[in-house]
Amino acid sequence: MDTPTGNSEPFTAAVRRGDVLSADCPSREVLKHMTSRWGVLVLVMLLGGMHRFSELRRKIGGVSEKMLSQTLQGLESDGLINRKSLPVVPPHVEYSLTPLGREAAEHLEVMVNWIEEKIPEIVSWRESRLEGEAEE
Repeated sequence: MDTPTGNSEPFTAAVRRGDVLSADCPSREVLKHMTSRWGVLVLVMLLGGMHRFSELRRKIGGVSEKMLSQTLQGLESDGLINRKSLPVVPPHVEYSLTPLGREAAEHLEVMVNWIEEKIPEIVSWRESRLEGEAEE
């Protein structure tokens, strides 16, 4: 299978070299922030533009205030999102994507769209596996 780079290798030269596969590689932390369940959802959500904390929490079902806060801090520390605190009462904080964050979010959006497109097949596969296990 060819990759977007045109070769049949699934990873870039840096990955084949072992950097991201190494336990002490700094890219591991970025990977964790970007590809956590909440990180993916925040980044894809921010593709639609700036959102306040409360909007993100309301729109991303199931995320706790603590997890959203931690996710936003990680993404901000990686330079993927901007945090703007407005001097109003009560305090308002707005989040938006940086250019780097937009690029990352666009890649993640492709994955999210693929998952949503394939969910009927995935659910069917899961159900058939469960039926097979029940028959054993």
